[in-house]
Amino acid sequence: MSRNLTLTALACLALAACGTPQEQCISRNTDEYRTVARLLAQVEGNLARGYAWDERVVTRTDFDFCPTLVRDLDGEDVLVHRSCWRDVADTEVFRVPIDPVIEQRKADNLRSRLAALRPDAERAVQACRAAYPQEG
Repeated sequence: MSRNLTLTALACLALAACGTPQEQCISRNTDEYRTVARLLAQVEGNLARGYAWDERVVTRTDFDFCPTLVRDLDGEDVLVHRSCWRDVADTEVFRVPIDPVIEQRKADNLRSRLAALRPDAERAVQACRAAYPQEG
């Protein structure tokens, strides 16, 4: 229960990283803990699904209207839009097979790392709350 409350508090504060001085202090001092927690959640999701997600950038050609400078009859530059083909980069998400034994080993290692980081993260949160009390 305490772990869930700590994770929830850290996640809420991470969302408001550009917020109050207290929130900035907590965000700054719990970065590694939050990163390990995010990685653990990702690995646990992979185990639950049976596969991982990955991304790749795919380039495709798209029809568009491109701005072009042309000279009118008086010799003045005029901006016109002409049809053209442009390369567009899209991000494609795809499934990647996993080895459950390796993923489980990753999850176990991340859990132990998270447990080792938890006391320092909790101390940092308490120190930041003491240094920057919230005004109510």
